[in-house]
Amino acid sequence: QVQLVESGGGSVQVGGSLRLSCAASGRTISQYVMGWFRQAPGKEREFVAAISRSGGWTSYADSVKGRFTISQDYAKSTVYLQMNTLKPEDTAVYFCAVDDGARDTISSRAASYDYWGQGTQVTVSS
Repeated sequence: QVQLVESGGGSVQVGGSLRLSCAASGRTISQYVMGWFRQAPGKEREFVAAISRSGGWTSYADSVKGRFTISQDYAKSTVYLQMNTLKPEDTAVYFCAVDDGARDTISSRAASYDYWGQGTQVTVSS
């Protein structure tokens, strides 16, 4: 079982930046597809970004393309989400997730992910 710990959340003004980190314990993150999801009050959990095991493939929700960047550091067993030009609609709890599947493929469906972190709050104030 993989344990995930998110950090880097906080409060920022519109247009600002934050970098979220997700540290994974256990096997190296090169074994997993890593994803970020977010959930705002009253809304369903939605896909934000994901990266393949090799790091060669990334995927982003349309709402964050050009603003967010997902990356990973195998030595630190950590995946990052760099968030720039933040908007009030980015306000949500952000979750790191692991897809422990047999294939190095990216899914935008929460049901495809096997392990989840506790979440970190991101608040963007206008």
